[in-house]
Amino acid sequence: MTGKDMKQPETQESGMGGLREALSGFVDSQVERLAEKAGDKLTDVAGQLTDAAENGSLLKIGSRVLGGESPLKAFLSEKAKGLKDSVVNKIKEAFGGGKGNSGSSKSMNIIEVLDVGVPLRTAYDYWTQYEEFSSFTKGVRSVSMSDEMTSDWKVKVGPSSRSFKATVQEQIPDDRIVWTSEGAKGTTKGVVSFHELAPTLTRIVLVVEYYPSGPFEKTGNLWRAQGRRLRLDFKHFQRYVTLTEEEPEGWRGEIRDGEVVMSHNEALEEEEAAQAEDSEDDGEYQAAEDGEEDEAEGEWEDEPADEDRRKE
Repeated sequence: MTGKDMKQPETQESGMGGLREALSGFVDSQVERLAEKAGDKLTDVAGQLTDAAENGSLLKIGSRVLGGESPLKAFLSEKAKGLKDSVVNKIKEAFGGGKGNSGSSKSMNIIEVLDVGVPLRTAYDYWTQYEEFSSFTKGVRSVSMSDEMTSDWKVKVGPSSRSFKATVQEQIPDDRIVWTSEGAKGTTKGVVSFHELAPTLTRIVLVVEYYPSGPFEKTGNLWRAQGRRLRLDFKHFQRYVTLTEEEPEGWRGEIRDGEVVMSHNEALEEEEAAQAEDSEDDGEYQAAEDGEEDEAEGEWEDEPADEDRRKE
């Protein structure tokens, strides 16, 4: 073996060593730039990239560079598949997403309390008029009732429009309404309750859990777009109920455990029967009072006659 042959491996090894150092520096610089853009949560990607380079991927990248590709193209082509999930997850974490942050595991809670200057029944009846919501809110575009329990809603939150189907699970007149909803953008669980503070003052408590679905909804969740829209429309309801003079025709039925146990007409008939019974009781009570008063007056009128007889 000649001296020339002995120097060739040393030269190749020296060249690969230089290439290794150059590419390692390139990797570090790329990771630093990526971390500055995505936030501190991405800095641990550097260790993953360096480990990958030291475990054999570097030689493949070097071969592509020696074949004429640019270092950037060779690096991205070789490492894109292995790093895709890691980088995507880091970016998701930086923006509120990431592993374990699906729509089914992370929810946004909305709790609002408003006092309305109307009687309890009036506030409740207004709330049950779902098809009227589009006339006084900004977010609700339309509502159509499928039956006594389900309704189809079309709403708008910021630039996004979506639709969902709502199902009432429990509804007790003048007390509370519990519902769930399903849509392509997410699901909700909610309850609204009504509390009488005075004969013409009602407190309404609204509690909603929103489970977003999809990247846009999760980003919207970060900025609380859904919560802001719901709060604003809740205040629109307060304004509408307070200023409207017409008496609402609410739904007076009752739902328990996802089933209608009393229809609207049955509830009205029961109310009318109760009112008639109360009126009858009031009439009997008034008649009894009138009879007692007449008897007392008769006794009072008899007293002077008795006194005159005693004088005689």
